[in-house]
Amino acid sequence: MESRKVGIANGWLWIKQGFWLFKKSPVLWVVLSLIGVTGLIALSTLPVVGDPLATLLFPILLAGYMRGCRALENDEELELSHLFAGFHHSTAQLVTLGGINLIGQMLILGVIMLTGGDSLVNVLINQSPVNNPNILMEAAEGAGIAMVLGMTLFSLLLLAMQLAPMLVVFDRIPPVEALKTSLRACLRNFLPLLSYSIMMALFMMIASMPMMLGWLILLPVMISSMYAMYRNLFPTPDELARANQSGRAPQDP
Repeated sequence: MESRKVGIANGWLWIKQGFWLFKKSPVLWVVLSLIGVTGLIALSTLPVVGDPLATLLFPILLAGYMRGCRALENDEELELSHLFAGFHHSTAQLVTLGGINLIGQMLILGVIMLTGGDSLVNVLINQSPVNNPNILMEAAEGAGIAMVLGMTLFSLLLLAMQLAPMLVVFDRIPPVEALKTSLRACLRNFLPLLSYSIMMALFMMIASMPMMLGWLILLPVMISSMYAMYRNLFPTPDELARANQSGRAPQDP
């Protein structure tokens, strides 16, 4: 399954469509977003196992949100049960995605340590910068190559995870193939993804100004815009069926 290639303006289109989905059920969107984020944060505070568990379960949580977006797109109701939908559909494949993500993060940290960033990794793992930012600056000195390499690898991992849960849930693509497909789609549409990221960064700064209250709207819009991105880049089963019958590739919307 290959993605479409869209124009740079589609980065803004994804945000607009995400806001359109948010407006269909704003109160419940805020509630579902707060429950999900609060749950992940609480889980990550558990000693030793917290962060790995949160990483494993994140694709399941995201899949539930995506099913809620699909329901709104089809003029159905967004429900509280959508928050847990990922535990009832493709759960093993979604946990596998989380496991690959977790292993990938550990391997990247290992690469950073091997290329001279061992002090930096130790600081990040121990979260020392929270108490003393100077420690982070000292650890970063002499770790330039390791930082560049680490940022590059983490970016590729993020792109691979960006659309993979949707491909697993809606298109029944196996986890590893879903990661490859997501990465290819993001690299193929780097410019619209870049414009989307820049605009989202601006909205994040604006949302953070009035006591972080803007995040009550921005967070669900970010979630729903990910679904809009997926729907724009990949054809639906009906479009694929029509394309197979006509012998042509699905057309861009």
